[in-house]
Amino acid sequence: MANPWRGEVEVVLDGRPYRARLTLGALAELEQALGEPSLVALVERFETRRFSGGDVLALLQAALAAGGNPVEADALHRAEFDGGPMAAARAAAELLARAFTVPE
Repeated sequence: MANPWRGEVEVVLDGRPYRARLTLGALAELEQALGEPSLVALVERFETRRFSGGDVLALLQAALAAGGNPVEADALHRAEFDGGPMAAARAAAELLARAFTVPE
């Protein structure tokens, strides 16, 4: 089960739940992978809906690895997301939100 106090989000791939979270290291890796110059630019990319499916997959891959579940890019691209593409995008948005807020 995901712990929101740690910024975790549950992602279900191929029927199996995984914990994902965005650590500072994962965010730095994501900045570099997406070619963004800062955390602010990275967040703005998602907030202004200028993201692609590849961006969502890159974010989820970084977050899964930071959550202790490294998944190769090819395997992630072939995985079935519980809830489909919208659920994957929603999980990415929730991961970003939890990385920068404290749960009440």
